[in-house]
Amino acid sequence: MNIDLTNKTAIVTGSTAGIGFAIAKGLAQAGATVVINGRTPAAVDKAVAAIRQAVSGATVRGVAADLGTAPGCEAFVKAEPSADILINNVGIFGPQDFFEIPDSEWTHFFEVNIMSGVRLSRAYAPGMIARQWGRIVFLSSESALNIPADMIHYGFTKTGYLALSRGLAKRLAGTGVTVNAVLPGPTLSDGVEAMLKDTAAKAGQSIEDAAAAFVKAHRSSSIIQRAATVEEVANMVVYVASPQASATTGAALRVDGGVVDTIA
Repeated sequence: MNIDLTNKTAIVTGSTAGIGFAIAKGLAQAGATVVINGRTPAAVDKAVAAIRQAVSGATVRGVAADLGTAPGCEAFVKAEPSADILINNVGIFGPQDFFEIPDSEWTHFFEVNIMSGVRLSRAYAPGMIARQWGRIVFLSSESALNIPADMIHYGFTKTGYLALSRGLAKRLAGTGVTVNAVLPGPTLSDGVEAMLKDTAAKAGQSIEDAAAAFVKAHRSSSIIQRAATVEEVANMVVYVASPQASATTGAALRVDGGVVDTIA
C-alpha cells in the first residue's frame, strides 16, 4: 500500500516527542506538509529539525502554543488557519488517587485532553467540509475502556474522546470528512522510557525488557506481551489519515496489543 499525502497539510498536536512525534514523522514520510505543536519554541524547533533530518525533503513547520487553554488554541488557529488532517494527540496523564484529585485537576485534564480536540476540530472541520475531504483523528487509549483505578480522571477524558469522535463523525456524515479514534495500549514512548529507566538499570534489563515486564505485571491481558513501539501506533494513524481509509469513520481503532479483552 502506497500512502501518498502530497499536497495535504497535517496538524499533529503535542508532537514534539513520543507518539505525537512518531505520527508527525510518519505523515511527513507519506508526503504531507506537517505542522508540529508543543508548548515551548525550543521543543518545537528541536522536533522540526529532527524530522527534517530524518525525512529527506520533508516540509515541516511548527507552532508553539498551549492547547490546554482557549487563548492557546485561538493563537494556534490564527497561525495555521487551514488543515486537511487534524491529529488530536496532545494529552496529559499521571496516577493520582480519586480522593486526592481536586476540582482544579479535573478541570485541567478536561481542558487539555478534551477541549483541545473540541476547539481545534470546530475550527478546522468547516474548511474540510468545503473542500469535501478531511481527516480528524482523536488519540484515545485502552484506558478509555479499562478505566485505571489510579487514573480515573485520565480514563474519563479518553472515554470522552470516544463519544466525541463518534458523534462528530455522525455530524459530518456525507461530507467526505472522516472522524475516528485510535486507542493505543502500553507504548514505549519517551515518558514510559523515563518512568522505567531506573527499574531497568537496577534489574540489568534493557528498556524493552523492562517495558515487557511492566506489561505482563500490569496489563496481563496483553496478547503481544510487550509494549508497542511509537511507530506501531503511528502506522495506524497514518493509515486512518490516508485516502485509502475513506470508508472508515466513526470507528474506535485499537492498537493496544490485545489488552482490551473483547472481540468487538
